[in-house]
Amino acid sequence: MADTVKPVERAAVQHLVAAIDALVSEALDVARGKTDAGKGIDSAQVQCERLAYAATELEAAKTLLAFAETASEHGQGGAVLDAMTALFAAEVAHRLGSQIDAHAEEFALSDDRLNATLGSASCKAVVRSALSEARVRAIGRHVIQHRGVNHSWLPEEMAMMSRDSVRQFAETEVVPLAERLHRHDELIPEDLIRKMAELGYFGMSIPEEFGGAGMGNLVMIITTEELSRGSLAGAGSLITRPEILTKALLKGGTQAQKELWLPRIARGDVMVGISVTEPDVGSDVASVKCRADATELGGRKGFAINGAKAWCTFAGRADVLALLARTDPDPKKGPRGLSLLIVEKDSFPGHTFEMRQASGGVLVGRADATPGYRGMHSYTLSFDNYFVPAENLVGERGGAGKGFYLQMGGFAAGRLQTGGRATGLAQAALERTAEYANDRRQFGEPIGNFQLTQHKLGRMATHVMAARQLTYAAARAMDANESIALEPAMAKLFASDVAVWVTQEGQLLHGGWGYAEEFAISRYVVDALVLPIFEGVKPILELKVIARNLLAGER
Repeated sequence: MADTVKPVERAAVQHLVAAIDALVSEALDVARGKTDAGKGIDSAQVQCERLAYAATELEAAKTLLAFAETASEHGQGGAVLDAMTALFAAEVAHRLGSQIDAHAEEFALSDDRLNATLGSASCKAVVRSALSEARVRAIGRHVIQHRGVNHSWLPEEMAMMSRDSVRQFAETEVVPLAERLHRHDELIPEDLIRKMAELGYFGMSIPEEFGGAGMGNLVMIITTEELSRGSLAGAGSLITRPEILTKALLKGGTQAQKELWLPRIARGDVMVGISVTEPDVGSDVASVKCRADATELGGRKGFAINGAKAWCTFAGRADVLALLARTDPDPKKGPRGLSLLIVEKDSFPGHTFEMRQASGGVLVGRADATPGYRGMHSYTLSFDNYFVPAENLVGERGGAGKGFYLQMGGFAAGRLQTGGRATGLAQAALERTAEYANDRRQFGEPIGNFQLTQHKLGRMATHVMAARQLTYAAARAMDANESIALEPAMAKLFASDVAVWVTQEGQLLHGGWGYAEEFAISRYVVDALVLPIFEGVKPILELKVIARNLLAGER
């Protein structure tokens, strides 16, 4: 660090994290008893939300600590990383202790138990030392000196090489376009899509046997992060939709479907839109009403699609839509009546389109105006007897009624992607703010010389690092087991909140210029607002995915 500040011993941080872990585990045990292992979660929604977030922050603290330990073993650690690790663990401990104290009845943890753990003299000493103003400002000075750039060590050589390569591409090809796409609400240029396809960005986690790179989720997430650092909507989100359909095909598609669609997705020949949400159906995915009725057209078996869909991003430009529709008209079937279909369509530029089939089927789309996340456009769609051949049902006959479960698996991939997107956007905001702190002079000196600027940037950088390590850990876990749901959901939840907070802190440090469109930080702020909403809106993600998994014993 720039200043000599006595480090917090790693053993002390380990002790603090263990104390947090013990209390969260005990609180979860209490909640399991109260909710019948999560079956009665709706009778304790507020407390279960608290527990979901506490467990998520704990996981972020554990992954950041594990990263610092591994980096140190390889001679790659350092005082700044150690200070970040201690600071983040201390913040988590402080918040959890305050919550337990304020909501003692709900947590059902005695004062004696709290005093024996986070309230003990040893834990208090670690928290006070790690949160000391001098220590946090020292992190901030380091961030300002290095203009916020992320050069954190990666144990995987391929991941490191990929980060450097994608970062250079984003700086050269994405950043120059980002502001224009946002201000004029333009569609991503075809030239950029072609260049990304040539570099294999759409097939990073598709197995080699199907024309992909087979590089796994970690490299894919790092690619997403660096592209999002250039532009969330102009590049970072472009590879999310193909990934969601890819996961569904790999899990539930027939061999013929994999051989037909995956190579085309990997080459970038087919752009994908995901169509799940409806105008009056959001988080309750099982209640989807859009119908796919069995029919026959010219001797060809298939489905007639009727109904409306909403928030279908990139639907105009997309060549196919991964559509979740009700193939069994019995509403009592709930999720067992839903199937996933690959809906082919022409590609359209602009903000509206109309696709007419020779048979009379019609698909109409209209882009909804949004304050941020521009460049891809999110559409409301209307299907009227739109024909889809039977072979486009994912899994074909065996896939009938399995669409909900395939889509949930795809959502896990999308949530992991969102962790990467959020981290990349937060990183961009951190860099722009650190640059501004260097270059902006007030009262005769750079604003980065002021204590509060240093303190804020120290905390911002620490939370971005925690989000990064939580997301990378989730990617590695998904590489080991594609069926996991908890880790990607935690990464999405935490990284999205970090992106919202960091972009807004960065805007405030820009002062009045933070509200001007000519400064990128204003774009980052409105882009970040969508992150806690899509791929599972924050309250539902906390309750129905994270808390439910934790209370069922997945931890």
